[in-house]
Parts: sequence; C-alpha cells; structure tokens
Amino acid sequence: MSRPRISKRRRSDSTRATAEPRAPFVQRKLSTFNVLSEAGLEQIEANADKILAETGMEFQDDPEILQIFADAGCDIDGTRVRFAPGFCRKTITATAPSHFTQRARNPANSVQLGGDASVLCPSWGPPFVHDLDRGRRYATYDDFTDLVKLHHTLPWLHHSGGVVCEPVDLPANKRHLDMLYGHIRHSDRAFMGAFIGAERAGHAIDMARIVFGADVVANEAVLYCVSNTNAPLVMDSHMSGALKTYARAGQPVACTPWVLTGAMSPSTVAGTLAQVLAETMAAMSLVQLVNPGAPCLMGSFASTMSMKSGAPTFGTPEAGLMVLAAGQLARRLGVPLHTVGTLSASKVPDAQSQQEAAWGLMMSMFAGANLINHATGWLEGGLVTSFEKTLIDHDLCGKIARFFDGIDMSENAQAMEAIATTGPGQHFLGSEHTQANFMTALFRPWTPDDASFEQWKDAGALDASQRANTLWKERLDGYQDPGLDPDVDAELQDYIARRKAEKPDQDYF
Repeated sequence: MSRPRISKRRRSDSTRATAEPRAPFVQRKLSTFNVLSEAGLEQIEANADKILAETGMEFQDDPEILQIFADAGCDIDGTRVRFAPGFCRKTITATAPSHFTQRARNPANSVQLGGDASVLCPSWGPPFVHDLDRGRRYATYDDFTDLVKLHHTLPWLHHSGGVVCEPVDLPANKRHLDMLYGHIRHSDRAFMGAFIGAERAGHAIDMARIVFGADVVANEAVLYCVSNTNAPLVMDSHMSGALKTYARAGQPVACTPWVLTGAMSPSTVAGTLAQVLAETMAAMSLVQLVNPGAPCLMGSFASTMSMKSGAPTFGTPEAGLMVLAAGQLARRLGVPLHTVGTLSASKVPDAQSQQEAAWGLMMSMFAGANLINHATGWLEGGLVTSFEKTLIDHDLCGKIARFFDGIDMSENAQAMEAIATTGPGQHFLGSEHTQANFMTALFRPWTPDDASFEQWKDAGALDASQRANTLWKERLDGYQDPGLDPDVDAELQDYIARRKAEKPDQDYF
C-alpha cells in the first residue's frame, strides 16, 4: 500500500528543510536527580554482589564464555557462573571508558556517549506500524525506509537507530542486511548494528568497514549494540554472540536487562534494582574480559506490569524510581547509562500515550541517561511504531532538550535594557528586544494548536494526532537525500547480495 500524500493546499507553516539548525546531542546543564541515599546505594550494590556470588548467572549455549570466565577465576557449574564479591565491579572500573564518541557518516552528526550528553533515538523493534490513514498493519521495508527518512528530517532526534520497525515482507534471516543498508543509504547519522547473533553482528561490522574504512572501525566506535539479558539472570548465545563480536571489534555494547517487575524480577523496586545491577555488571565484565577498554554501557529497561492483568505498564512511579536509581548506580560504576524513553501501552497516540511518554522521557533525562532508546513513536508495549506519535514525541524531545539547556543568563537574556526602555505599564510586544529574540527566546513545538476556538474550528477542528498526520507527510515530502559515494554504495550492495546468496530464505530467526 503506497504512502498517502498531502495536497499542497494543506501544507502547514511548519514545513522545514533537513538543513535546519540542530544539535548532534543534548548537553544537559541541569543536575541529575538522586532518589537513593549513600546507604541505599551501598545496600543495592551489596545485594547485587550477593546475587552474583550465591545465585550466579546462566550463560547458555556458549562454551567460550564459560571458559573466559573460568580463566578469570570465576566459579563455573555447568552453564552457571558465580562471581566473587567485587569481581565484576573491579573488572568494569579498571578498563571500561567513562565516555566515548560514536562516529557518524557525517561527522557533524557524531554523538557523544557519557558525561553530560544525552542522545535520543527512535523506537526499536515493533513488527507493526500505524498511521491514521492506513491503520495498524504489519510493517514492510517501505515503512522502514520511510521511517529512516522521516527520522533524518527531525532535528530533535540525534540517532538513526536500528530496527525502527520490523520489515516482515523480507526474509527474517536476511532482513538485517537491508535494514543496515537503509540506515547507511538514507541517513548520515549514527546508527545501530544488528543485535541477534555473532554472524549478523559480523555483517554489520563488515558493512561499517566498507562505509568508514577498516582503520576507522579498528580505532573508533561507529556502531552501537544492545545486548539484552533474559531476565532473570540468563544470557543466551544470540545475545552473547553479538556481545563478543562487537567487543572484539572495539564497538560499544549496552548491557541491558529487560525486566518487568513481578514477572521477570521481584515486584519491588529495591529487589528489581539489585537484579538489574547484577545482570548488567556480569555482562559488562564480560565485555571487558573479551577486550579490555572496549566501550560498554550500563543498560536498564525496567518497567512494571499490571498486577490485575499481567500486561506491561509504563509511565508508572515505580518505573521512574528505577531509572533514576539506575542513573546513580551507573555513575558509581563510571560508565554511561543506556535506557528507554517514551514508552506507552496505549494503542493510539492519545492522552494516555503522551502522559506515559512524558513521564518516561523526563525521568530518563533526570537520571542522566546518555542514550535513550525508544524516544519517539512507541505504542502498544513495543508492538507498534506510530508515524503520528513519532511527530508528537519529537516535540517532547525538543521540549526536553530546551529544558535541560537551563536558564540563559547572558546579558541579552537578562533584558535589563529592555525593561528600562519599556518602562512601567507598557507592553513588550513591540520592543526591539522582543523583535530581536522572538524566534529563539521560547521553544516552538510543531504539533500543538494555540489558535482561538473559532480559528481552530475553521481550520478543520483537528486534534493533535490529525495535525501530526499532516506533519509527518510534510517532513517526508521535504526529505533531502544525504547522498552516498557511488563506489561505497556499489560495494555495499555487492556485499549484501553475496551474503544473501549464501543461504536460503527463512521466515524465522
């Protein structure tokens, strides 16, 4: 089904070119927010060490990992690994970098990971997409490339992401090649590699070498991997295989437990935090044992579930507390924090979706998160990427960035001359200071309507999702191809064709 277009008469004043000014990442000027005392942090860390020492963690179907841990002095019992208290922390803090840069194809779009930098990424992984014209449907590669192009036009996103939707019209065992090519061809921002298994990770590294050159890939981060645990306390060979492959290539790995309290972790915040810390430290220590100094991030994807239905819930106070505490724990480890943003269980971009989205993204920013995945578009507990929610969430990303820029205390911002010149009882609308600053003084979101009721009604009485529907089509119509060197493009396509020819198509992983 082809993408619906908008008529020129419906184009709004918010149509913007991709060349508009944008920051490559958010540089936070506001302090992080701490929810645990020193005693509380020490207790969580002691509990995590107790879990690792007494319960341990399973590393399944990967004998090499068991040997790596055995060589490092860990206790191996079948596929269960137990760690001496303090071993994981010592291994991580000895060599893991506190910050690094992921290089983009366009150097102006390279992102900093660590310190006071926050990078906002689009949704990852949904097999369905949704827009108001065509409804909810299985995603295709056309949807995938439309989303990559759309994200490329959005100035308050910083990263092209990874599986922005799952193109189910392509063979499951080969579509990672097409997705990687889509990011490289249609965007010049930083992007993620393939996460599932050593072979696919190797393909991503091969393609990165074609794009950036082998010397660059050997010495700089150009990809980004998320390695999820299977909570509670398991890592399978699909995740560990990718982790080892990226670590050996010096590419960053976000070691991320994916937990829902009460199902995959205890129902309490403190218990979940101890388990999350244990799992991520075990995985990060593996990265450092494989390749000391390879970039790794503490990951936390911890949310809640409904105790009534068992369904995942988002935007809850407990989820907020968990990500804020995770930020404190990551800072004590001296590694960047990877987490998630505008998650929602809502089925459409409505009030529920945005309440949950705003809460989640704000908490992650106050946690000091360095990379926030799922910052736009995520609906239905991760089953859907919404085109309209992408635009609404993008406004939220812009507001967050502006908020964390803090208060401008320049001479111009203090406006003392303007106050003196305008004087008592007068207004500032026509003042020189207002005229000079009206385009930049206040954040200008795209989707809200602040007209009068009569003006709004005459314009079609559109709600936010309907306005976002027009906007995403405008953005795609205004997409400007960043281009790709023809020789690089040809080499990529040849590589993809050769890899695809090596095995038959499969509709499963």
